[in-house]
Amino acid sequence: MPAPAEPDSGGESESVGTVIIAGLANLVIAAAKLVAGLLSGSAAMLSESAHSLADTVTEVFLFVALRRGGKPADEEHPFGYGKESFVWAFIAALFTFIGGAGFSIYHGVTTILSGEHSGHYVVSYIVLVVSFVAESVSFVKAQRQVTGESKRWGISRRRFLRLTPDTTVKAVFLEDSAALIGLLLAAAGIGLAQLTGSEVWDGVASILIGVLLLVVATILARANVSLLVGRAVPRRMHNQIADDLAAIPVVTAVPTLLTMQLGPGDILVAAKVDFDDDVTGGDIEEASDEAERRLRARYPGIRYVFLDPTRGHAGRNHRDGGVDI
Repeated sequence: MPAPAEPDSGGESESVGTVIIAGLANLVIAAAKLVAGLLSGSAAMLSESAHSLADTVTEVFLFVALRRGGKPADEEHPFGYGKESFVWAFIAALFTFIGGAGFSIYHGVTTILSGEHSGHYVVSYIVLVVSFVAESVSFVKAQRQVTGESKRWGISRRRFLRLTPDTTVKAVFLEDSAALIGLLLAAAGIGLAQLTGSEVWDGVASILIGVLLLVVATILARANVSLLVGRAVPRRMHNQIADDLAAIPVVTAVPTLLTMQLGPGDILVAAKVDFDDDVTGGDIEEASDEAERRLRARYPGIRYVFLDPTRGHAGRNHRDGGVDI
């Protein structure tokens, strides 16, 4: 078994910081929204309180995901605990789905049916403004990390969010984005309710907040399920790995190349490699060592490289196996 490469602890530390900042901000905001919701009777404010509370619990799950997923490999788990981070991130997505979206939609419907409101609008507006500022701080932190990582990989931020196996960064960024949009929806619902005298708008805003949370939870759940099942690296990265292997002088073909995300920062590469017929066993060993050096130099996240010398097989293309996302 080849020795694993050292993990990139810098990215993990930044992710932990992003999660902690988001969690603390959400906790304070949830309490403020709850007080405002109880004083005003606004469904949108209570939904936003549930939203922030769900986000707070989600951050706890994401923090656990980072810690548990970063445990070193042992005899029972030779490839490490990276996939455990996907498990906790999936649980976090489910909590957002049930705790946030479910409550918001239910409370919105009951508000439309009952139409009750105490009329304390000023308190709600103050809390919404303060919450928007606090959420913006957390969002800026997440956005900076996404921007920095996307520049490092030479891709757009949108593509990075689609491709990254670091689901904690994706979760915080999407949840903070949803939080800012939710605050605007709540403000619009409360404002229209005050102007028209109809609490239907407040209830509609609550339902829209729930639908927003439902969309975010679905996106995160699908991403984590894909990673838990064993997602391959992106196609462009897959093709580059294949090209790097094929560029080794004694290699004539790479008939099969398989990759898998073992964790947010760990990748496994396994390939069948066709070497020149006249090379010696020593040449193959040197070529294998060179392959590992090349791949890890280009992609530090590649932790394991397994090469199987084999005869070339017609009909197989080494470019098959990447995932188009």
